[in-house]
This record gives sequence, structure tokens and C-alpha cells, in this order.
Amino acid sequence: MKGLIYLDNAATTPIDEKVLEKMLPYFRGEYGNPSSIYKSGRKAKQVIEHARQGLADVIGAKSSEVIFTGSGTEANNLAILGVARANKKYGNHILVSTIEHKSVLESVKQLEKEGFIIEYIPVDNYGVIDVDEIMKLITDKTILISVMYANNEIGTIQPIQELSKRVSEFKNQEPRTINYPLVHTDACQVAGQLSIDVRKLGVDLMTLNGGKIYGPKGIGVLYKKENINIEPIIFGGGQESGLRGGTESVPLIVGMLEALCMVDKNREIESVRLTELRNYLIVKLKEIIGDVVLNGHPTNRLPNNVHISIPKIEGEAVVLMLDEMSVQVSTGSACSSKDLEVSHVLKAINQSPEIIHGSIRFSLGKETRKDDIDYVMGVLGDIVKRLKSMSSLTINI
Repeated sequence: MKGLIYLDNAATTPIDEKVLEKMLPYFRGEYGNPSSIYKSGRKAKQVIEHARQGLADVIGAKSSEVIFTGSGTEANNLAILGVARANKKYGNHILVSTIEHKSVLESVKQLEKEGFIIEYIPVDNYGVIDVDEIMKLITDKTILISVMYANNEIGTIQPIQELSKRVSEFKNQEPRTINYPLVHTDACQVAGQLSIDVRKLGVDLMTLNGGKIYGPKGIGVLYKKENINIEPIIFGGGQESGLRGGTESVPLIVGMLEALCMVDKNREIESVRLTELRNYLIVKLKEIIGDVVLNGHPTNRLPNNVHISIPKIEGEAVVLMLDEMSVQVSTGSACSSKDLEVSHVLKAINQSPEIIHGSIRFSLGKETRKDDIDYVMGVLGDIVKRLKSMSSLTINI
């Protein structure tokens, strides 16, 4: 049996050794509170501002437009709740896609309780939005549109740049006098795989997550274009320009910058490598299983994502049996893995109820190699045969 083969990088990634090395000094020797005025506090503050500028450079933003948070979930909450509450005098209508991460969907559910009108943007059977249809949904009360850059379950990439361009053209039409709606994108899954240059994307807000890019967990980033009004959701000592109370974690911020710089530097080469492995995996799955269904867009998907459904089996059973063979995959979002409900993403793309429970997500990473995939295919073929034979036996009885 091989050592652990980890194919759930969409859930989280192992921290890179170089990232950890950069962080270690700030856990012990350089532990000053960045809000303090003495030397160690001032140095900690300088380190944070250096990281803020470095991160802004990577995403094509100004340092004042970078807000450090405690997670991607918190950054999404701050974007959705913060913008809505700060701008409700301009409108109460918000558009979100049906396949957003739970941190977005739960945020808008809260806003519904506060009197906001939430309208859900449908997707096609590949999980892709229709920009023309979104433009038809916009009203003079629409203040925010949130569409994730790429889906965390099925890997489908959305036309964010086109959406931002169309919305920008709409906002410049006469006689409009207010700069709404704003466009937010959850980009937690795409850093290191796709460009995250906010000027090219044209978005007003964008979310990132350290735990998805071989950085530390417990750190996220919200890009917020200057002059956008937003209210804090965590109150305290006025850190992060008054938008996120609480003492900043210097080591996590340092780790976030190092990880983002690392994956962005290697992005083009790694994306090509992962795309080749992804396509190889898809071919092998079809050869070995036969009736496998690929979820999401066949080509316009993240380089590292393969999400499938297999008839007559339970995805959870496959996950557990692969785990016994030192292979770790998932059925979908780790944030929803304990829910008993069927994936809202698969329901949104009209996946057949007969196979929706037999879903498995493989998300490759920088440590994934071709022989890893060959090993997984060998054990997966046997597992699927066993489960299907058990299913047939149950039906016959």
C-alpha cells in the first residue's frame, strides 16, 4: 500500500515548508502586538503593512483596499453583510448565484430577515451563469451581485470579467447617478490556478483564503475597492481601518503573503501540469467505471477539479473505503460534509436524483503525481465493483 494520497485540496491544503519558516519567528521572538506603540509593537505593525502592500501588489490593488480577516468565510460575510447594511439607503435588492458557498448563502438568508430582497441567479447544467439573464434581473434597487469565480464543488469557472464589464457599462448609463450594483466574487478556490488581478477582473470585492493555497488556516482576505462603503461585522479596537476588530495575527498574515506569492509565481506552469493530470484522471475514470458522469463544465473548469457521480453507489461509502486504502477524497464541500441534505450545487445543475448521492470530488494539488492517480484508479475500480454488486444484491432481495 502506498503512503497517503491526498486528493482533497479544495477542502484545504498542507502548509508549505517555506511558508511555515517565514511564520515561525512571529510566534516567539517577534511577538509584539501591532496596536502597541513601543518598539516590538511598531515592528509588528510594519510587518503587517509590508504584507498588506505585498498582497495588494499580487492582486493589482492598493494596500488600503486589502482587509485581513480570520477566514474566507468571514471575508464573504463581511462583503455581503457589510455592503448590504452600509448601503441599504440606496437599495435592498441582492443577487447571488444558486451555487455559492454556504458562507454567502447563509449571509443572504440573514439579510432576508433584515428586510432585504434576495434573488437567486440560476445556472445551466454545467453550473454556468448567463450574464444576459443577470442583467435582466437588475433593478434600480439592486446594490450587490455575488457570483463565485469558480465553484468549490464542481470546479466550473464563471465569466466574472464579462459580468463586471456589463455591470460597469450599466452603471455608466444615463440617468443613473449611483454606483450600484457592486460585484463581489468568492475567489477562494482559484488563487494559484487562475489570474486574480482585480483590475482585469473588474470586481468591486473579492475574497481569498490562506488555507486553500498551502498557507495557514485561520486567515482570509477581503479586497474592497476604495470608496465603497462597508460596515464591520466584528467590533473591537478599530483594527483593519475599523472594519475588523481584534488583534491581527502577524504570523498568519506573513504566511498568507508568502503562500499567495508562491502559488501566483508558479501559477502558469502548475496550471498546465494540473490540467494534464485532471484530463488524465477523467479519461481513466471513464475507462474503469464506464457509466461515470462528470459534473461541471467539461473544459471550462479549475485545473485541479474532477467531480463525478456514479450510479447505484453512495459517495460516502466510496470516501470511507478509499480512506482505508490511504486515499483521501470527498463528496463535495467540506463545509457541508456533515449535512444530511443533498448538495445544493448538484441540485442547481439538475443532476439526476438517481445518481446524485453517488458523487465524489477529486481535487489535485502540487504533490499529486501521475502514479498517484494510477494507484487510486486501481483501488477505486475494485471498490465500485463491490459497491455495485452489494447494491444489486439488495435490489434482488
